[in-house]
Amino acid sequence: MASFHVYAGATNTIEHPAIRRITVADVFDALRRGLDDFWDKPSHYVFLCLIYPIVGVFLITWTSGGNALQLIFPLMSGFALLGPFFGIGLYEISRRREQGLDTSWKHAFDVRHSPAIPAMVAIGIMLLALFVAWLFVAQALYSWLYGADAPLTMAAFFSDLFTTQRGWTLILLGNLIGFVFALLVLCTTVVAFPLLLDADVGAYAAIETSARAVRDNPVPMLLWGLIVAVALLIGSLPFLAGLAVVIPVLGHATWHLYRKVVDVPADKKTPLPPSPEKGEDSHFPYWLRGS
Repeated sequence: MASFHVYAGATNTIEHPAIRRITVADVFDALRRGLDDFWDKPSHYVFLCLIYPIVGVFLITWTSGGNALQLIFPLMSGFALLGPFFGIGLYEISRRREQGLDTSWKHAFDVRHSPAIPAMVAIGIMLLALFVAWLFVAQALYSWLYGADAPLTMAAFFSDLFTTQRGWTLILLGNLIGFVFALLVLCTTVVAFPLLLDADVGAYAAIETSARAVRDNPVPMLLWGLIVAVALLIGSLPFLAGLAVVIPVLGHATWHLYRKVVDVPADKKTPLPPSPEKGEDSHFPYWLRGS
């Protein structure tokens, strides 16, 4: 039986995958490949990613009715901090397409059989903690400038936001602090989840490899972060509906960016689940089945 491991891989050793140097052209090529993956079967990916606009609309409705209008933007922008975790299924689809395998949407859920799931969950919890911390910081900034009272109406809040000094201070400081959180997520998870899906290296190696990828490719990686931020902003404008397209494209592109940046030896990679043979019990994870 596979051992439960989080910090390191199954062999209890810390891997250090090699990092390749990439260019700005590689970033745009990864984005193009992500778009190609999306267009392969777009209806499936839109279905999978409808949760993003639905959750976004729910958050807006909740904040509007719960005297928390000041948290609308922090919630919407902070929700993107969790994006790397929720893109895992999309990375799996791209991995399968890369190898010429079936890319039906049901395979997005094959990741639940990955031996690296504990490490993925651990990093996901880290992202959730950053998301909660961002909300607390955003609320503290609002309270410092506006006091303890929540805005009464959305119209009044936005009017004050764009016409007063404290409003512009909130915008500038809020975006600056948000940039710090986004940069932290970029540096720790830009290739973490694709790497864990591709090779069971453990949470430490996944985060450390992401940090080295950003360190060795600062301009391309910062460009990638900017592309993600702009794309999410554009996708959020028409009542968040555009996220149903933006999220899967970015998810697939993340896989291709990982493949360009990280060099994992073939013998270290996690094999894709084999097609179940007739009569085989496919309910068991593939690494627990007999050979």
